[in-house]
Amino acid sequence: MRVSEARQRSPARPNRRRGVAAPSGDGGRRESASATVYRALREEIIRLKRRPGEPIAEMEIAHRHGVSRTPVREALLRLAAEGLVDTIAKSGTFVARIPAAELHEAIVVRKALEEVTARAAAASARRSDVTNLRALVERQREAAARGDYFAFHRADEAFHAMVAAVGGYPGIWSLVQKVKAQIDRYRRLTLPQPGRMTRAIKEHATVLVAIEQHNPDRAASAMGAHINGLCVSMDDIRRLNPDFFYEDIHAGDGPLP
Repeated sequence: MRVSEARQRSPARPNRRRGVAAPSGDGGRRESASATVYRALREEIIRLKRRPGEPIAEMEIAHRHGVSRTPVREALLRLAAEGLVDTIAKSGTFVARIPAAELHEAIVVRKALEEVTARAAAASARRSDVTNLRALVERQREAAARGDYFAFHRADEAFHAMVAAVGGYPGIWSLVQKVKAQIDRYRRLTLPQPGRMTRAIKEHATVLVAIEQHNPDRAASAMGAHINGLCVSMDDIRRLNPDFFYEDIHAGDGPLP
């Protein structure tokens, strides 16, 4: 049975008009506690501090955050809806393994979206935008020199977010955020590979040059090649970390467009 078959779905969140305060009383406090637990657990899972397949103890989390088990369960439901947590009957709750087929699909979606933002950025970038993007690439170089994977990842995220903002499409980056949770976990496994961070920096620099030269076609092509680079070592990463992934025998890993 696929692990994903055991995932629980998060209940629909109530609509809330902008500017309306959260309800007072225990319900409001519980919602705030749930959000805090959710953010903390999600960060731990994305950064692989909680590794795929690792059991999750509700009581331990509740004690650490000083809350009851109710907000913890609410947070776990949200994480399950994102495919980051699996709840298996009579077994417990676990950090979900990385779905190989879904990972491939997420890369395809991300590539398509970020080619759009790179193209738009090249068409509209100002000198100050290029300066800010160059500073982020430099931050990556410094992080790579220190071997600081976390700082490297943060600068990488900031670079992609800024490309979208420069192109006038910050909402597209928000969409990317929703589809790339599994990609982020996978990328954490690739960064320690020899030359991986250096290659990513060079790819960002190529995107930056195209944006600076106001060449939309070249910028889109460079961004697409950069995203495609995530697939280069996928088979090796899966072989080195077999317990971190699960395979869907009903879905094949077709070539990227």
